[in-house]
Amino acid sequence: MTRRGWLLFAAMSVIWGIPYLLIKVAVKHVEPPVIVFGRTAIAGVVLLVLAARTDALRAALRHWRPVLLFAAIEMGAPWLLLTNAEKRLPSGLTGLLVACVPLFGALAAYTLGDHAALRPVRVVGIAIGLGGVALLVGGDLRSAAHGIPWWSVAQVMLVCVGYSIGPFIVSRRLAGVPSIGVVSVSLAAVAIVVAPLAWLARPTGAPPESAWAAVFGLAAVCTGLAFVLFFALIAEIGPTRATLITFANPAIAVVLGALVLDEHITLATISGFVLVITGCWLATRAHAGVVVANIEGVSSLNDVRKASSAS
Repeated sequence: MTRRGWLLFAAMSVIWGIPYLLIKVAVKHVEPPVIVFGRTAIAGVVLLVLAARTDALRAALRHWRPVLLFAAIEMGAPWLLLTNAEKRLPSGLTGLLVACVPLFGALAAYTLGDHAALRPVRVVGIAIGLGGVALLVGGDLRSAAHGIPWWSVAQVMLVCVGYSIGPFIVSRRLAGVPSIGVVSVSLAAVAIVVAPLAWLARPTGAPPESAWAAVFGLAAVCTGLAFVLFFALIAEIGPTRATLITFANPAIAVVLGALVLDEHITLATISGFVLVITGCWLATRAHAGVVVANIEGVSSLNDVRKASSAS
């Protein structure tokens, strides 16, 4: 690991641990479609400009059907669900639940024909990870005034499903297409689709500056800048090490939630986190050729192959 590699790794671990905090701040005053539109529109413009300087944009447009499918499954639906779920879920807990993506990735790999994805050790990992989810939900939300918001938890689990399927779309349908082209076109497409919903859900009054600052931070830092840095990270340290930020992001989310929003870190939080991360590690260990991550720490399998061949 070079010094530049460590700096990029640290930056991405923090940057993709921040979205849950920003979403929680924004969703108190702005509806989810407005937040998702702001995030995708601003970031989409930035990345479209970068992609247009190369052939990446043209290449992505030539494969518009799988790009749109990727946009819907990896960005559009998950970000709407995630933002809506945080109306009732603490930001830190949401980040911990999203850490379950590798568990669903193993199930997706098995469904798509990789029967080694559910070897005994990986089944044990999935069971441990789901046990961690149960502990997080039961321990952290048991004392909630209105009971456990099961629908919000279900929405986050659907987010995990979408995040786990997205990389397989890239692998099977977008091999050879530059990732910055895929991401920029995807963001623009989601912004266009969500725009009518955002207009209908627009605030009737003026939201506080903190809400707009959170939306801008989501777009400029956690999406636009994040993808540029992540591509650089893959090129610098390789895809396998780069995806380890997935294990650091939830911890950052929990700490920020506690420091900024006064969310409680309980024994159940710590224990559930350990179980989830342990389960993810067991469920994905020695799984050659497939790297699963979420869009707050997404790893395009196209980038994985490029980085691997270059290193």
